[in-house]
Amino acid sequence: MNKIEHIGIAVKNLKESNEIFSKLFGKPHYKTEEVESEGVNTSFFQVGENKIELLEATKAHSPIAKFIEKKGEGIHHIAFDVTDIKAEIARLKGEGFIVLNEIPKKGADNKLVAFLHPKSTNGVLIELCQEINE
Repeated sequence: MNKIEHIGIAVKNLKESNEIFSKLFGKPHYKTEEVESEGVNTSFFQVGENKIELLEATKAHSPIAKFIEKKGEGIHHIAFDVTDIKAEIARLKGEGFIVLNEIPKKGADNKLVAFLHPKSTNGVLIELCQEINE
């Protein structure tokens, strides 16, 4: 793993949360994007070398909607940048981690993504991110 790519925060209302985080960081978000397959709208803020991703559910039964219903708004996941996501998935499986999607899928911000189950990472949802080079 190369670095923390971003921290994902589950929010109920993306517009209101964008206003709050814009005030907090002293600048606006740099992009919004819908990830239809995950039932989520996202918004990204660049904070120094790091990014914050706000996530709002677009479907009642999406993972973000379920997370907010169970735990409320707050930190949802920590994402790590990786060079070779398939190799990293294989390595982590070999180390005994539970991989939620062994085949990387397209995520927001031009990334291939895969997730590790929180049961195997002390209760933290971990996302692996690899830049898509097209």
